[in-house]
Amino acid sequence: MPGAIASPPAVACRGITKRFGHVLANDAVDLTVHRGSIHGVIGENGAGKSTLMAILHGFYPMDAGSIEVDGRPATIRDSADAIALGIEMVHQHFMLVEPFTVLENVMLGAEGGALLAPGRAAARESLARLSAEYGLSVDPDTVVADLGVGDKQRVEILKALHHGAEILILDEPTGVLTPQEADDLFRVLRSLRDQGKAVVLITHKLREVMAVTDRVSVMRGGKMVAHRDTAETSAEELSLLMIGRRPAAAERPLPATPGAELLRVSDLTVQDGAGVERLRGVSFTLHAGEILGIAGVAGNGQTELLEALAGMRTPSSGRIALRGAALPAGDAAARRAAGIAHVPEDRLRHGLVADFAAEDTAILGYHEDPIWRRALGLMSRSKVGAHAARLMAGHDVRPALPRLRSALFSGGNQQKLILGREMDRTPDVLLVGQPTRGVDIGGIESIHRRLRGWREAGRGVLLVSVELDEILALADRILVMFDGRIMGELPAGAADERRLGMMMAGASA
Repeated sequence: MPGAIASPPAVACRGITKRFGHVLANDAVDLTVHRGSIHGVIGENGAGKSTLMAILHGFYPMDAGSIEVDGRPATIRDSADAIALGIEMVHQHFMLVEPFTVLENVMLGAEGGALLAPGRAAARESLARLSAEYGLSVDPDTVVADLGVGDKQRVEILKALHHGAEILILDEPTGVLTPQEADDLFRVLRSLRDQGKAVVLITHKLREVMAVTDRVSVMRGGKMVAHRDTAETSAEELSLLMIGRRPAAAERPLPATPGAELLRVSDLTVQDGAGVERLRGVSFTLHAGEILGIAGVAGNGQTELLEALAGMRTPSSGRIALRGAALPAGDAAARRAAGIAHVPEDRLRHGLVADFAAEDTAILGYHEDPIWRRALGLMSRSKVGAHAARLMAGHDVRPALPRLRSALFSGGNQQKLILGREMDRTPDVLLVGQPTRGVDIGGIESIHRRLRGWREAGRGVLLVSVELDEILALADRILVMFDGRIMGELPAGAADERRLGMMMAGASA
């Protein structure tokens, strides 16, 4: 294992137990992480890995167990305690203040006193030193909102290091990164390891585990089920340990038999709030009985396309027609009524309300339908609860507790609940953005199977994904977007990662 193994360990969790009502999220979990190592913690969505890390970083109190840092008992009541112990966490959904500059974000929580000028100068010097030491170059005076996803993650890591992180936890860090950005992140993590830091990587992507970790721990059903040196295991063994069975063999999809035209998009142009064109004359069709894949590096117009099609964003020009009839601009309710459903890319921002019960998430967007009402127009909680229970059973949402807060479900189970909600009305067209982002192996199998079934039932699916493997596995036709334009179209049989990658970089097909 690269780097010296410190003794005692950087952090040792012993017998950690945590309940959320009826849900036992962590069941007497043990975990030991050494300095000078990258330690993977893997498991399906809902396995308890993020809960364990949240306890270690002070977001949740544990119900039982103990934590030692550098061999000494540690009391972690909140994040301030964790930071004081050198424990920092980079979350899956970045916790940055977007209108602030990079420097201002790095300073937050470590301002250095009431007078900001000395603290600002010290932070600028620290940022320059850390950027050079770890190859994390970011302009300190850039507004965070203007940064790409990869640079925002760099800022999160720089902020953690500026706060004195010795134990750095990263929760699903590559879920929003391109392959190139992920490779750059791994270089940074190896550098941190070689400097004697302890790095904990929470993920479900086994290729990444095998590529970058030194040791890996596997969780399933709230329990810690195995610890392995990465060099002495395999992706196959880890997959079996994660899900308790061998993954299903990849399905061979039936040949596509496209039918009538469902959706026609003509010369669609979309501007953002600053007047910058994000879509530039986009045109295409979607037919019944096909999955149309939209590939591209994040930030090249895919989000604006989905939002315009879903009625969340008003185009500046162009036409969207369903079965030949033009659709009104900027009217999401009209889209749903016409037969277009939408699974958004960002489920936390646009797919659910974190504080709502799962049963309310299960009808969100359809909540004004009179079928949920009882006498005098009041909401019938029994009808809503029964509907949610049916969706949860049909889409394997765990735990099957309709009254549980949406925020307490894992990302994969949130995604299955949203997908179930949108498919329940059997729309003609299903718009799906990043369907398996942050979803484990078993969840990916389930979601892919449902999307193929939707196509084979004669409906249309528009699939946006930054995962080329996913596009190649599901799509019948593939469009590639770059800088707000369609760079080209390929039938699935003629596409491969090299050719798609060139088009994603702006080269013509």
